[in-house]
Amino acid sequence: MTVWAAIADALRDHGACMLISVLSAEGSSPREAGARIVLRPGKRFSGTIGGGQLEFEAIDIGETLLRQGAAGISLRSFALGPDLGQCCGGRVRLSFEAMGVSRLAEAEMFAELEAKGRFSVASKVGEDGNVGKRRVIDNADAPAISLSGGELVESFGEDRTPLYLFGAGHVGRALVLSLAPLPFDLTWIDSRADAFPKYVPANCRLVRSAEPAAELGAAPDGAMVLIMTHSHALDQQIADTALRAGRFTYVGVIGSKTKRARMMSRFRAAGLGEEALRTFACPIGLGTIRSKLPAAIAVSIAADLLARQEAVSEGTGTVRPLATTNRARQ
Repeated sequence: MTVWAAIADALRDHGACMLISVLSAEGSSPREAGARIVLRPGKRFSGTIGGGQLEFEAIDIGETLLRQGAAGISLRSFALGPDLGQCCGGRVRLSFEAMGVSRLAEAEMFAELEAKGRFSVASKVGEDGNVGKRRVIDNADAPAISLSGGELVESFGEDRTPLYLFGAGHVGRALVLSLAPLPFDLTWIDSRADAFPKYVPANCRLVRSAEPAAELGAAPDGAMVLIMTHSHALDQQIADTALRAGRFTYVGVIGSKTKRARMMSRFRAAGLGEEALRTFACPIGLGTIRSKLPAAIAVSIAADLLARQEAVSEGTGTVRPLATTNRARQ
């Protein structure tokens, strides 16, 4: 969910909404600090703080506050076991911020920032709960959310990994849908005029190129590269270009173990060393998922990409290839 876009929509449609945020979470809890719900009048909402009884209770509280015309922030604390009967056993503190139409311009501005990636804001909270004007802060280490000494600090948006996807066949189309809600900025490339569907998710940019491999020149350092074109020769060319660049965290090619052996032989014959080949993966996806249905392959690849993304962000390095199955070309 893009929080500020949902807030802006709610304010335009209803003139009011409630931003429900997990302010802190201790022990076992459904969601982490910074998880949010945007609640509209009538209990219509976007986002989640984990579902279950906690979420139901939060929505009821938020709806009551909206009906009462509440203003500013109010806080509630829940011991998940004793208070709600949830077996998680942790403790969660929630903030409920009522917003009126006077916040619409602010919401629209922040929605534009959120669409570009992660950003942080700070504001003062008075003793009466009134939230002052939010100001953007330059702090890469800002927490997801904190409220201390009357200062509210919040981070919105995601640090999205650039992913260059080559090929708009059945698996490519299914993968784009699987990646739509995940933290990736997707550049989807194909040489064929009629390859792409009419509509694509918001995190996807389409590029039709007569020379797909050349598009890697615009890819940022640290991007992931995923190759599943209609041509084995084109797959080899794009992968060779990506590996020689030496600046991508992952270069994956759809195919079988036989295809991997053939490609590795050609890479080595062309002078690529073992260090350059370290980021190469073929087959791709999770070896535990054996279905060859495009949607199943897409889920498998998406899960593998998430694991690799987390490994890189946590500083543990690149995850080694997980796929072991032989998959036919899409």
